[in-house]
Amino acid sequence: MTPLSVLDLSPVAEGADAAQSFRNTLSLAQHAEQLGYQRFWLAEHHGMPGIASAATAVLIGHVAGGTRTIRVGAGGIMLPNHSPLVIAEQFGTLESLYPGRIDLGLGRAPGSDQATARAMRRNLHTDPDEFPRDVVELMDYLSDEPRQSVRAVPGTGLKVPIWILGSSLFGAQLAAMLGLPYAFASHFAPGQMMEAIALYRATFKPSAQLARPYVMLGFNVVAADSDEQAAVLATSLQQAFVNLRSGRPSKLPPTRPGYLETLGPQEHALLASVLSSSAIGSPETVRRGLQAFVDRTGADELMITSQIHNHAARLRSYELTMGAAR
Repeated sequence: MTPLSVLDLSPVAEGADAAQSFRNTLSLAQHAEQLGYQRFWLAEHHGMPGIASAATAVLIGHVAGGTRTIRVGAGGIMLPNHSPLVIAEQFGTLESLYPGRIDLGLGRAPGSDQATARAMRRNLHTDPDEFPRDVVELMDYLSDEPRQSVRAVPGTGLKVPIWILGSSLFGAQLAAMLGLPYAFASHFAPGQMMEAIALYRATFKPSAQLARPYVMLGFNVVAADSDEQAAVLATSLQQAFVNLRSGRPSKLPPTRPGYLETLGPQEHALLASVLSSSAIGSPETVRRGLQAFVDRTGADELMITSQIHNHAARLRSYELTMGAAR
C-alpha cells in the first residue's frame, strides 16, 4: 500500500474561530495516528480568514505534544519569510522535544497576497537564487559541523529531515540537485505535476539524507458512505476555491447542496483544473481514484487533504480513505 499522510491547514469554518480550529487539528492528528497515517503536516499561510496555521512551528509543537508516534511537520515553511537561522532554531527545538518525529518542508512562495508578504518581509527580493542559498544555509545550520561561525542552539547536529515543496519545475530541480525528497502541491496546482515528477526523478543526485528519489503528492479526498453524501460535503471545498480565486478569501463555508448548478462555465473550468487531483465519493469511488492516481504518477506517498466543514464528517472521511486504501 502506498503510504498516506495528512495535510491540515487548520481550517476556520464559518461559525467557528481559530481556537476551535486548533482543537480540531489536534483531534484530527490523534485520529490520523490511530488510523495509521504516516505523517501530519501543517502549512504556513498568512492573512487568510479560513486558515489558522500561520504560526506553523507553534502549532506543530501543539500537535506533536498531543500525539505519540505520528511524524509531525511543516508542509511547509515559506522560507523567504524567515531567517534560515530562526527556522533552524525553531525546528531544532521541536526535534529536541520530539526526537525522530519532526519534518521540515520548505517552500519559496509567500503563503499570502503581495500586501501581506510585504508586511511580513518588509521588502520583497526577486533574486531567484536567494531561496536555494537559504535552503543550503539552513541545511548547514542543522548539520554536524556547520561551516558558519554562528550556531543554531538547539539545531546543530540534529539533521531534521528537509523536504522541498513546489508547484513548478523550480522546486523539482532544486530537490533533485540537493538530493532531497520532493512534495508537489498537486492538490491545488496540478498543472505541471507530471513534468515536475519526471524532471526530479531524471536529475536526482543522491545525498546523505536520501539515496533515491522520493515523491509525495498532494491529493484531495472527500469520502462519505455514498457518492451523493460526499458530493454535498465537497461543496464547502468548491466554494472556498471559487471564493479564493475570485479575490474573496473566506472561512470554510458550510455545505451547499446544488452549488455546482449555480456556477457558470468559468467557475466550472476553474474547479475542474484545480481539483483534478481529487477523489470525491464512497469508499469504492475513493479507492479507484487513489489507485488511478498512484498508477499514473508512481507516487511514493500521498498527502491527503480533506477540507470538510463538519469536523465529525472530516474525521469520518479520513477513516474511510484509509480503509479504502487498504
